[in-house]
Amino acid sequence: MKAFRILILTAALVCGGILTANAQLGGGQKIVYVDSEYIMENIPEYGDAQAELNALSEKWQKEVKAVYDKVSEMYSKYQTDMLLLSEDQKRAREQAIIDKEQEAKNLQQQYFGPEGQLYQKRTELIQPIQEKVYTAMKDLAQTKGYAFIFDLASGTSVLYASEKNDVSDDVLDQLGNVMQTVRREDRRRAGATSASPTSGSSSSNSKASSSSGGSKASNKGGGPKTKK
Repeated sequence: MKAFRILILTAALVCGGILTANAQLGGGQKIVYVDSEYIMENIPEYGDAQAELNALSEKWQKEVKAVYDKVSEMYSKYQTDMLLLSEDQKRAREQAIIDKEQEAKNLQQQYFGPEGQLYQKRTELIQPIQEKVYTAMKDLAQTKGYAFIFDLASGTSVLYASEKNDVSDDVLDQLGNVMQTVRREDRRRAGATSASPTSGSSSSNSKASSSSGGSKASNKGGGPKTKK
C-alpha cells in the first residue's frame, strides 16, 4: 500500500544512548504511527470488496482449470489412439492440443495477468478505499499538527513504538465522516471476533456487514498452476 508508506523511521545509537526521533528532528515536531492493516480490517466496505474479489478469483480459476483439464483429456486420448492414427491425423490432433493449451493460457492471462480482470477489479474496489484512508490520515495530521505518520504494516523497521503514539483509531474516527467504519469500542485486531460497523464514532443503523478483512485475493496473477 504505497499510500501508507509515508516515511521510514530509523533509530540511532549515539554517545551510548538511543536518541528519540523527536530529538533528531529538533524536539518540536510530532511523530505518530498507524497500522494500516488494522485500519482496513475495521472498514466493512473493505471486507466486502475482498469477499467479492475472492469469489471472482475462485470462479475464474475454475474456468481456467476446466480448459486445462480438457487439454489433459485430449492428450491422454491422443496417447491412447496414437498407434491407430496416420501421420496427418497425428499432426491434426497435436495441433488441436496445442491450440487448446494456448486457449487456456490466454484465459489465465485475461483473468490473472498483471493487467488482467482481477487486477482491474481490485483497483476498482480497493483503490477508492485506500484514497479515503490516506485523505483521513492527511486531514488528521494537519488538524493535530503531526509532522510524520509512519505505517507499521508497511515493513518499516521500528525498534520500539509506544501504543500512545498509535493513531490508527483516530484515523478510523476521521474516516467515519465519509464512510462506514467499525465503532471504536468494537474494533478488533486480526483474528479477533468480528465487530459492528458504524459511521464515525457513534452507533449507526446502517446494515452491519462486519468483516475483519477476510482472505485476500491476489492482484499479481496467481491463476491455477498448470503442467507444461
